[in-house]
Amino acid sequence: MRTEDTGGAGPDLRHHGDAEVRDDGAALVDLAVNVRADTPPPWLREEIAASLSSLAAYPDGRAARAAVAARHGLPVERVLLTAGAAEAFVLLARALKVRHPVVVHPQFTEPEAALRDAGHTVDRVLLRAEDGFRLDPAAVPQHADLVIVGNPTNPTSVLHPAHVLAELARPGRVLVVDEAFMDAVPGEREALAGRTDVPGLVVLRSLTKTWGLAGLRIGYVLAGPEIIAALERAQPLWPVSTPALAAAQACVAPRALAEAGHAAHRIAGDRAHLVAGLAALAGRGVRVVQPAEGPFVLVGMPGAAAVRRRLRDLGYAVRRGDTFPGLGAQWVRVAVRDRGTVDGFLRALSAALP
Repeated sequence: MRTEDTGGAGPDLRHHGDAEVRDDGAALVDLAVNVRADTPPPWLREEIAASLSSLAAYPDGRAARAAVAARHGLPVERVLLTAGAAEAFVLLARALKVRHPVVVHPQFTEPEAALRDAGHTVDRVLLRAEDGFRLDPAAVPQHADLVIVGNPTNPTSVLHPAHVLAELARPGRVLVVDEAFMDAVPGEREALAGRTDVPGLVVLRSLTKTWGLAGLRIGYVLAGPEIIAALERAQPLWPVSTPALAAAQACVAPRALAEAGHAAHRIAGDRAHLVAGLAALAGRGVRVVQPAEGPFVLVGMPGAAAVRRRLRDLGYAVRRGDTFPGLGAQWVRVAVRDRGTVDGFLRALSAALP
């Protein structure tokens, strides 16, 4: 792994998976976006619909904030609700007075984009495929006063041990761990959400992936009260809509947590099926980053850009990898779907490979 000061050059940080399924891609089988299929469930739609009778009133986030705090065993002063995790990255970039931010890549590109938009110069720590995209805390520069890392990481599907991430913390440094996909990990093992013993820790959570709420925009930040207060001052008034607040409260209730736990185990089984099918194509140059722990896998293959185009002709959209710093044109990200969908994709991939 190495550190890189890009000066702003490099991949398109604003490209995201939804671009693969807009316009002429709308009819494709979507393996490009990491939102769980067949969501939101009917009971959650009913909870959101019931909130519509309150739209004349300004949003009141107190109950949802308290529910999130209780879910993680924290006081409400350590919780901030946001319009998706993406808003949290913007707030962090604007509100924190940092001089040497570092982003660990490959990972979700919006944190670096938000930092650059706010005028920061960003250094990158690039993890290497030959190391399995695993993190060595010693690779992060000592002078970094803001470090951002995903866990499990999008797009590599690597789950870093919690104790390794905690080694990055130190006085005077803010450590941001993006746990947007942690609820897709059985038992949420290696989670740092709810920890108060790690100095400068900020954990981001999203409710849009597991529950299919990307169009509603809801997530939250867990951090020390002083960081939460700084982020809240940078937020506009009423940043989270009433339907999104209703969704947040519903998605951290015991029933929802149990359902998410069952879904995580189902995803793990479907992911194993996908990985096994991809491994059967190893003789044709296909390789999968393992062990994969998220609801997606990172796949390398020769001529991936051409393969991706042929897959589109065969009815399947996957996420290009070359817009992630540290990856290149030989990579694609594939979302985990049910076994029938995976089998169809594997047949299409076999036909698309050179």
